[in-house]
Amino acid sequence: MIPALDEAGTISDLVLRLRASASWREVIVVDDGSSDSTADVARSAGAHVIRHPYNKGNGAAVKTGIRHASGEFVLILDGDGQHSPDDARRIVAPLGDYDLVVGARSASTHASTGRRAGNGLLNLLASHLTGRPIPDLTSGFRAARREYLREFMHLLPNGFSTPTTTTLAFIRAGYSVAFEPVNAQRRTGHSKIRLASDGAKFLLILLKIVTVFSPLRVFVPISLVAFVVGAVYGVWNVVANGRIPNGAVLLILFAALVLLVGLVSEQVSSLRFSTPVNSRERDD
Repeated sequence: MIPALDEAGTISDLVLRLRASASWREVIVVDDGSSDSTADVARSAGAHVIRHPYNKGNGAAVKTGIRHASGEFVLILDGDGQHSPDDARRIVAPLGDYDLVVGARSASTHASTGRRAGNGLLNLLASHLTGRPIPDLTSGFRAARREYLREFMHLLPNGFSTPTTTTLAFIRAGYSVAFEPVNAQRRTGHSKIRLASDGAKFLLILLKIVTVFSPLRVFVPISLVAFVVGAVYGVWNVVANGRIPNGAVLLILFAALVLLVGLVSEQVSSLRFSTPVNSRERDD
């Protein structure tokens, strides 16, 4: 399945090479309201084309493709030419043993320095929150069980953080996730991501990762630091001046408040991921 926006220059070659690489059940191109001939070119190349009447976002296109896919597994790759169809078979090969396989791009092969720095920060944060190394959190080249992708449709944004959300959701829910090294090409044309408009979205992604997927791994260290600083500051003032300063009391109260917020967030996070699984088990 290929989400595409104004990719008439690359989509035909991508579809043809993908179809030549294996006997796929279907090749779906979701045209996200392109202003060029992306839909017609993809259809001529042999893809089943679904067209949005207007631009809804990369994530919305991915969700449309998931809804229309008919196979047990779904392979997703971008329409901008950076993902090689020749790697597709390596991505889908581990499926069955794994529920999600991500094409982990070599950082030096696809991104600018600024983009590599941002992706590296996200990878470090995600690795800390999940307790396992995540070499590429934002890669759109991935394959997964369609049933499990549909579980997390309510979490997926319509914008560009869909790969981030799906990776962390699968790990948080206890599904098996693998990362397959791939080399990516420089995209053809211009990136749909803009620093000015998407910088704030990047920060929101960080906040979402923290609050939705593993809150205590962030809230507990903050609470502990505030408590230790407040306690040390208070004891030092008692010894030196014979009184407890207001600042020490505020720091300790802040530590308690952060811990309580973290506990509530952790419970909400657990409910987000336990409810769909429990519902499926009851249906079985």
